[in-house]
Parts: sequence; structure tokens; C-alpha cells
Amino acid sequence: MTLVYSTDFGRACPGCGQPMPQCTCKARVRPAGDGIVRVSRETAGRKGKGVTVVRGLPLDDAALVAMAKQLKAACGSGGTVKDGVVEIQGDHADKLAAWLKARPEGWTVKRAGG
Repeated sequence: MTLVYSTDFGRACPGCGQPMPQCTCKARVRPAGDGIVRVSRETAGRKGKGVTVVRGLPLDDAALVAMAKQLKAACGSGGTVKDGVVEIQGDHADKLAAWLKARPEGWTVKRAGG
């Protein structure tokens, strides 16, 4: 059984067992996606409050946080980054999809879900 949390230091890396900030194995690498950025709206697990979710951005953690800041500013809303997924509060899927398509990176952006 692998240690995932300790009352001494909090979350532990499942690979090396060290506290997450001192992780030496870098087991937190996200798998490569299919190259498509998907924008969808979700309400599951949020007591009916909708969020717009952006998945598949091919960026490292620091660049993903910077991109999330730009997306939040474009929507005038709050949000966060969780496990490589950007969550923006509210229903902004169409606006974010258009904003991401206009970026010079040339990402393929699709509207996912309903």
C-alpha cells in the first residue's frame, strides 16, 4: 500500500513517498494528449454551479497557470488550475473556444459536451 497523505507533512508523492514539494521522482508528469484542446461546461460535484473546463492544453504547470490567468481576464471571472485542467467559473465555453482559436499557437480547439 502506498502512502498518499500524512498528518505530518500533508500530501505524499505516490512514486517516491516524499512530500509533494520535495518529490524527487517527478511522478507528476501528465500524459501526452491527442493534440486537441477541448472546452466544455460542467456542473458535476459543484452543487449546480457551472464551470467552463479547458482540457488538453500542451503546456507545463507554470505556463498553464499563466494561461489560466489570461483566460480568467478574458472572461472577467475567477477560476483555478487542477491536475492540468483549467476551470473558469461560469458558462464561457463559446468565448473561450473562440479566444483559444485566435491564439498564434495554432491549437485545434473543439467544443465538447452539451
